[in-house]
Amino acid sequence: MKKKYDLIIVGSGPAGLTAGIYAARYNLDFLIIGKINGGAISEAYKVCNYPSQNNISGFELTQNIINHVKELGGEIKQEEVIKVINENGFFVQTNKEQYRTKKIILATGREKQELNIKGEKEFLGKGVSYCATCDAAFYKNKIVAVAGGGNAAITAALLLAEHAKKVYVIYRKDKFFRVDPIWLKQLEKEKKIKSIFNLNIIEIYGENSIKGIKLDNGDNLNVNGVFVEIGFKPDKKLSKNLNLKTEEGYIIADNQQKTNEEGIFAAGDLTNNYLKQIITACSEGAIAATAVYEELKLGKN
Repeated sequence: MKKKYDLIIVGSGPAGLTAGIYAARYNLDFLIIGKINGGAISEAYKVCNYPSQNNISGFELTQNIINHVKELGGEIKQEEVIKVINENGFFVQTNKEQYRTKKIILATGREKQELNIKGEKEFLGKGVSYCATCDAAFYKNKIVAVAGGGNAAITAALLLAEHAKKVYVIYRKDKFFRVDPIWLKQLEKEKKIKSIFNLNIIEIYGENSIKGIKLDNGDNLNVNGVFVEIGFKPDKKLSKNLNLKTEEGYIIADNQQKTNEEGIFAAGDLTNNYLKQIITACSEGAIAATAVYEELKLGKN
C-alpha cells in the first residue's frame, strides 16, 4: 500500500506554493504536484504590484516562493495530474505515478484562451506564441502582432518592443480593458508600438513560418510573429472529474476555500473569486491549508 499523505496540493503556482508553506509550518505531511513549477505567472514579464516587490519578473518571484517551500522541507513534483479518485480519501493519478491523500487542495489556475482561427495551430512554435517572456528574444528587428487588450497584452507588447522593430496591438474593442494606468503611460511613450482597435485577427498565414495576418476589415498586415494574449479560461478537468459545483467554469469555494465535496478545497485563479491576482491566490492558498489543518486536528479524515 502506498504512503498516504495528509495533504496533496495540485498546482504549483502562487496559491499552491503558499498552501505548501502553511502546510509545512503546520507540520503536515504534504506533497505539491504541478505541471509548471511556479505556474503561469512564472512567464510574466514584470510584476509590479506584489507587496515589497515593485519590479520583479514573474519567474524570479515564483522561484523565491519555491525556494521558501523547499527551505521548509516541502516536496514538489513536476508532474501532470490526470485524474483524482474520491474513494476513502483520494487517489491522485499523474502521468508518472499514483499518490494517496486524506485531503486535497486544487490550485491549478487558468489556461490561456486561444483565438481559434485558421493558421493558429499550424504555426504554433513557428511564429504563434502564448508567452512573450519565453519567445520575445527570437523577434529581434522583426515585426510582430499582439492580440488582446488587457494587462497581459500590453506588458507583452512592451517586452516585445525591446526586441522587435514594430509591434501591433490588435484589440476587438474601442479601448483597452482594465489596463493599469502605469502600463498605459509606458505604452504611449513607446514609438515602436501601434494600437489597432475595433478589429480582429481572422487568419494567420505563411509557408514554413508566418508571413502575415488577415483582419476582419479585409486588410492584411505583414508580421513575423503573433502573440496571443486574449485572456484565460478556468482549468475544468478536475472539477468535472470530482463533480464540483462551478460558476462559469470556476470552482465555487466558501470562506475557508471548501468546495461542495468533503475533503476537497480550492484556491487561486480557478475559484470564483473576484480578483485574479498573485496576492489573492496566495491568500486563498494560506486559508485552504489552514482549513485542512483544522479539519485534521479535529480528526476529520
